[in-house]
Amino acid sequence: MREIKFRYVLRDRATEKIFDRFLSLNDLETGLEVAYDFDSPRFIDCELVGRCEYTGLKDETGREIWEGDIRKDGWGRKFKVVYDNDLAAFYGEYINGPSESLADCGPDSEYLGTVFENPDLLEAASADKEEL
Repeated sequence: MREIKFRYVLRDRATEKIFDRFLSLNDLETGLEVAYDFDSPRFIDCELVGRCEYTGLKDETGREIWEGDIRKDGWGRKFKVVYDNDLAAFYGEYINGPSESLADCGPDSEYLGTVFENPDLLEAASADKEEL
């Protein structure tokens, strides 16, 4: 059975810093207070920015591949990891291009950042493509 985990992306309202909290399905089923102390000062003034699911895949370095990741494939093309509701599967959505099954483009890809922390990576890749 695949491991079901979620990445909660939060923004500290005081510092604007983005940070992640990872929760497994077990954490959610037993209650968030078991996993994290949400009364601590660290969580008092935070805004939920995103909620991403673990794809169940890892890259060649052993890093987990998450929805919302920005990655670069073996040919140097950048893509973001998305979930396709119609196909019930994760895909690599290329900048100004088609989508490809994550099983095909993900395992040998390189992690670059996330759409929450590094949206400029997608914008730069799009601008480069338009110049060609």
